[in-house]
This record gives sequence, structure tokens and C-alpha cells, in this order.
Amino acid sequence: MSCAKECSCPKIECPNHKKCCDCVKSHKDRGNLPHCLFQGHEGDRSIESYYKMLKERFGEGVIAD
Repeated sequence: MSCAKECSCPKIECPNHKKCCDCVKSHKDRGNLPHCLFQGHEGDRSIESYYKMLKERFGEGVIAD
């Protein structure tokens, strides 16, 4: 399924490139976030790391542990 007109992922060789729904499912199954959803697009893309970044940005009360 093709969902995006433009894909920001630099991994153009990926079979899920420009197939957003398949890409998000694949990353969810692995417990991390795709390039387009992770702010900064570098480093640890685990969901836990993403929550930590959100807490730093918006404060402790925004996301429960």
C-alpha cells in the first residue's frame, strides 16, 4: 500500500520505502519508530527513547511512566 506522496526516509533500497502503512507496522513489530516519525532522525529510535525525548521537551506530567 502506498500512502505518501513524499517519503523522508533515506533508505530508498528498503522494500517499504514510500509504503508508509507497511513501514510503520514493520517498525512497530520491532519496537522502534520509522525515520519519518522520530524527531531528529538520528540515534536510538526505540519507543522508550522517544518517550524520554517527549518528557524532556514537554515536561514530566505529559507522559506517564
